[in-house]
Amino acid sequence: MPKMKTHSSLKGRFKITGTGKVRRFKAYKNHLLSHKSKRAKRVLGSSPIVAAGDVRRMKQQLANLK
Repeated sequence: MPKMKTHSSLKGRFKITGTGKVRRFKAYKNHLLSHKSKRAKRVLGSSPIVAAGDVRRMKQQLANLK
């Protein structure tokens, strides 16, 4: 059976923490920031944990990331 490969598009979008949780990034933080409030930019800067129902699938697709 062939090796499990990491899904390339997910490498930059998700990170696996030291405890094994999957962390995601929020949308709307890349450009057009001049009209957004300071509070909105600050809130978008945080990286929440992926929902419990999606973790198994994400870990499978991020197989070789540590």
